[in-house]
Amino acid sequence: MRAIQVYEVGGPEVLQEAEVDQPRPGPGEAVVEVAASGVNFLDVYHREGRYSLPLPFTPGAEGAGTVVEVGPGVADVAVGDRVGWVEIPGTYAERAVVDSSRLVPLPDDIGFETAAAVLLQGMTAHYLVKDAYPVQGGDTVLVHAAAGGMGLLLTQLITHLGGRVIGTTSTAAKAELAKRAGAAEVILSSAVDDLAAEVRRLNGGQGLPVVFDGVGAHTFDASLASLRPRGHLVLFGAASGAVPAFDPMRLARGGSLTLIRPSLGDFIADRSELLRRAADVFEWVRSKALEVTVTGRYALSEAAQAHSDLEARRTTGKLLVVPDAAAAGRREETQSCSRVTRSGILETEMSRARPTVIAEIPDSVRPSAGQDQLLSGFRRIRVTPLRDPSAETWLTRPRLPGTEHLGDVRVGRLF
Repeated sequence: MRAIQVYEVGGPEVLQEAEVDQPRPGPGEAVVEVAASGVNFLDVYHREGRYSLPLPFTPGAEGAGTVVEVGPGVADVAVGDRVGWVEIPGTYAERAVVDSSRLVPLPDDIGFETAAAVLLQGMTAHYLVKDAYPVQGGDTVLVHAAAGGMGLLLTQLITHLGGRVIGTTSTAAKAELAKRAGAAEVILSSAVDDLAAEVRRLNGGQGLPVVFDGVGAHTFDASLASLRPRGHLVLFGAASGAVPAFDPMRLARGGSLTLIRPSLGDFIADRSELLRRAADVFEWVRSKALEVTVTGRYALSEAAQAHSDLEARRTTGKLLVVPDAAAAGRREETQSCSRVTRSGILETEMSRARPTVIAEIPDSVRPSAGQDQLLSGFRRIRVTPLRDPSAETWLTRPRLPGTEHLGDVRVGRLF
């Protein structure tokens, strides 16, 4: 079977597609045919060696699929069950072996992509706002990277619980996404010299009771400076790198601040707690308290590109790695042109998702033989500009120099 292998730690280039032996279940284990795998910074930390795993290994710690084989002593699941799981490496593959006690049965109304997109980050958001710092109605909260997959979920949940979110983003487009998710205020981090001062200005000159920081090194100082006396910094990630060692007396000088560096595994260690949190997340999805936005689907062979896009902050929402056939089929089956805005930005309706900007195109587009030749061999998406329906062309996910990520697909400057 095909799987991504990491033979040495390093950058995205160490993610290598390889043929490996079909997995077989041991006692208490199940083999799952992977339908979709979530892409998370946890995968990056494993790939970099920040969180070490024995080499070689298959990355990916969030998946969903169908049980195809069970080992001796398995009572939690059966062949044919639809399941999801988190915190167990090995999902960037066609099949994965999973401890059956860590599998979450999927309700009939929760699809594989939804499960793979929401389980890890959804349960992380759950323990962050329920346990790491129980958000109360009226709390004003700072959420860094509010337009990322984790940030969007946190923003929605905090708003659902009656809190007020001040978010940070890197671009104006991402700021709009954060506002749609419920953020009351959004700060462009590149547009302010003193982030903490801007946070306090937006909160009537006062510090905040809590900051949720998944960015790490680049935001740590501003996060501490944004807190009121006895405020809480919940440092749940390190997307920009690990926070350097610091003097704990900074917490005292800041006003008896508290710092927690939590990890999801400690909040789902017991199966009953795992199932409880997952059930709550699924109910939030049903009630629309959480809206899951998948903005990128990558074939196994494109796993390195998925990591590059995630680390470069070229993405919003959730990224998935899916089998090649599913990646191509999903794009061709579920994308249809919605409209072309006055600025010439083409929007497309994703299946059960919000409109997603996929490409900037001129008002009139005509395919040419040269373009067809350039695009040959790539998975394609049919695009019909609505200003001129007769002008039909193809855009794709090319792995070409100079391409850029503008939502669900990467497109080169072809026209």
